[in-house]
Amino acid sequence: MLELNPTPKAPATDLIKDSSEATFMADVVEASREVPVIVDFWAPWCGPCKTLGPALEAAVTKAGGKVRMVKVNVDENQNIAAQLRIQSIPTVYAFWQGQPVDGFQGAVPASEIDAFIGRLSGMAGDGGLGEALEAAETMLAEGAASDAAQTFAAILGEEPENPGAYGGLIRAHLATGQLDQAESLLANAPDAIAGSPEVEAARAQIDLARQAEKAGPVAELRAAVEANPGDLQARFDLAQALHAAGDVDAAVDELLDIFRRDREWNDAAAKTQLFKIFDALKPQDPIALNGRRKLSSMIFA
Repeated sequence: MLELNPTPKAPATDLIKDSSEATFMADVVEASREVPVIVDFWAPWCGPCKTLGPALEAAVTKAGGKVRMVKVNVDENQNIAAQLRIQSIPTVYAFWQGQPVDGFQGAVPASEIDAFIGRLSGMAGDGGLGEALEAAETMLAEGAASDAAQTFAAILGEEPENPGAYGGLIRAHLATGQLDQAESLLANAPDAIAGSPEVEAARAQIDLARQAEKAGPVAELRAAVEANPGDLQARFDLAQALHAAGDVDAAVDELLDIFRRDREWNDAAAKTQLFKIFDALKPQDPIALNGRRKLSSMIFA
């Protein structure tokens, strides 16, 4: 069992604020290293937003500082909305330790809002699970996947529906080459967190790992593209091979080139693959940020 230590609450002031592209990193990403931050993506013309927003604010206030709330007007902050793939509003994301860990779309009943706030409060509340989760992520990043898996599993022993720990455990299995076990974990994810950003990120990584098993030789595929630049299938196969070889930036460039040439090719396969890669990366990864920005500029050109 984990040794759990109380985590202090956030100050009662400044719990709810508006944010912009200029302040998003400080208001959300950096602030979430101290306490979970809820981000409400809304617009003045959105009817359901007018119901959900006040309900969220009331729940955040009731939580007494265990969570904070940031409101983002998507009309005024389109780059943030594009980078986080906000396709409809209201959309709500929760950030913890600099990463999105939970979320939902649409106006939901008060009971679901309370459950949502409760899950987030537990991340930084009594028990020190947040610190344990951060430690496990550090282990995984440093290559100690087995130790990370044990820590993620211990967190789940305390909180079985912790999306960060569940997604982390899947990624730890992937890091040790246990793809079948990772898929089994994904298939058995609790319904309450199956659609969370952390579990969706793990899902994307599993899909990419399966693609890597079938990837062709980079040199041969690059030669095929150079011989016929208009062969989009060869370029798509090259992108998959590059990703499998660890050259994620180059893979994204090839997929963006396909989208630029024919965005609807093969049922918009390039766009779908790009989103899969972005989902598998951390939200603030430079490759994801730059790729999303370039894709958005093409979509809205």
